[in-house]
Amino acid sequence: MRLADKVALVTGAGSGIGRATAELFAAEGARVVLADIDEAAARRVLEAMPTGTDGMALGCDIANGAAVERLFAAVEQRYGRLDVLVNNAGLGQVPGDGFEHYQQRLAQRNAQLAAGQTPDVFTDMIVDLTDAGWQRLLAINVDGAFYCSRAAVRLMIASGSRGSIVNVASLSALSGEGPLAYCTAKAAMLGMTKCLARDLGPRGIRVNAVCPGPTRTPIMQSISAEWVQALERAIPLGHMLEPEEIARTCLFLASDESSAFTGQTLAASGGMLML
Repeated sequence: MRLADKVALVTGAGSGIGRATAELFAAEGARVVLADIDEAAARRVLEAMPTGTDGMALGCDIANGAAVERLFAAVEQRYGRLDVLVNNAGLGQVPGDGFEHYQQRLAQRNAQLAAGQTPDVFTDMIVDLTDAGWQRLLAINVDGAFYCSRAAVRLMIASGSRGSIVNVASLSALSGEGPLAYCTAKAAMLGMTKCLARDLGPRGIRVNAVCPGPTRTPIMQSISAEWVQALERAIPLGHMLEPEEIARTCLFLASDESSAFTGQTLAASGGMLML
């Protein structure tokens, strides 16, 4: 019961890493707020939890600052406090990001290399990235984490909580492999993690980040089967990561077991990145 009597809010809790994290936090004694743009999905997750689980499921587009304020107002009204925020909600691909063209050209280039040819195809990801695609990915992954962190800190300060914020970034933030806007957004989350950790440390509020490697989540469905297989081969531990493995890292950073950690990035990558 590492989160007994704590109130924890998990964004993107309707599926993937967010769902696994919310379920684990509840099992560890937390009162869990499941937030997702798909409120019905969040409700299904909550309803599937054991009888007696203290939680609430709310719909929220975290890219909308006013919607985030309403979300946290509901948390304050229900519980009066917040101890843990997991900024998990995010997207890897949106219309206009040019990623489908990137994958096509990457496959062509790899085929040329495999055939021993000098490649004349280049990925040129930035060429097809539209303003709308760039802005939407940053709005979800960066603006959303900022809006939620700001609202969480305000509530933590008001309630006197020495809380913990966990930002779920991506290995792409460290490796640069992936869609341009996505890599940029996740790298921005790491910068925000460090700045907030320094700023909030004197209050006892800790801020850390997790960089998952390839994980079996809905985001992986947007990647070609060939690329998925290549990723699996590159993981030293030999398997695609499961959402539950990332959830356990989030639990460590959310709980008092990580009391000495702030401003840190843990690469839960199966060994793809060794720091």
